[in-house]
Parts: sequence; C-alpha cells; structure tokens
Amino acid sequence: MEHDEIEILLIEDNPHEAELTIRSLRRNKLDGRLLHVSDGVEALDLIFPAGLPDDAPLPFHPKVILLDLKLPRVDGLEVLRKIKTDARTRMIPVVVLTSSREDRDVVESYQLGVNSYMVKPVNFTDFSNAVGELGLYWMIRNLPPPIGHKSPSS
Repeated sequence: MEHDEIEILLIEDNPHEAELTIRSLRRNKLDGRLLHVSDGVEALDLIFPAGLPDDAPLPFHPKVILLDLKLPRVDGLEVLRKIKTDARTRMIPVVVLTSSREDRDVVESYQLGVNSYMVKPVNFTDFSNAVGELGLYWMIRNLPPPIGHKSPSS
C-alpha cells in the first residue's frame, strides 16, 4: 500500500493492543487503509522522511493518527510535539489512545495540540466499542482539512 493511500496511522508498541485496535476498526470496515508502526522513531521516519528539505511537501497525510504515549525509543508526547509544531502536519488530527490517566499526560497532550485524548478501556468489549466509535467519528463524521493545506504559523 502506498503512503498516500493510508488513512489511519496507528502508533502502538503493544502487539496485543494493536491487534485489538485493528480488529475493532475491521469490525466497522475501517481497517482497509491502516498502517501500524510500533515505535516513535518509526513513526517520525515515516511522517518526516530523511533527506526532505524542511519546507518540502510531505508524502504522507493520514486522515487521523492514533497515538499511544508510552512508546520505545521516542515517546508519544515527543511524536505529538513534532507533528503539531510542523506547519505541514499540524492539522492532521491526532488522537491519543493510551492507558495513562495521569493529569500531566492529559494536560501536556492538549497543550501540544492533541485533538482528542482517550484512555483505553480495560474490558475487551468496552475497548472494542470505544475504538469503533472513535474510528467512525474520525473517518466518517469528521471533515478533515484539504490535503497539503498548511495552518498559519504560530
């Protein structure tokens, strides 16, 4: 699948939780254009390919990024910071999907510009339903900005 065909980028290091998320999206027929990466470095390398000038258009603009905070190598807050401080990616909706209920994680995520913060339900059925609703909202109901449109610089 080409990068320009990806609609959902799932950044999740736990293989079990990634599989549950993918299955929940599949149940709602939302997994056809999904890409899963398992750490922050891999995500940033995908979003910001090496060798591209800082002002060059990026080849990858998913409709939504589902982001875990507790990631190896580069944590989710740093991934979020990079996405939301770059004019080329700032408008891509990012949903934090994490087990952290820590106030500092919630506050920092919103300060960095996250579009939504969801704590992963522990119960499988609740988790599956929540991810399905999340996917339906961001993929069907939400109207994203036009691809390539940059938000005004801060």
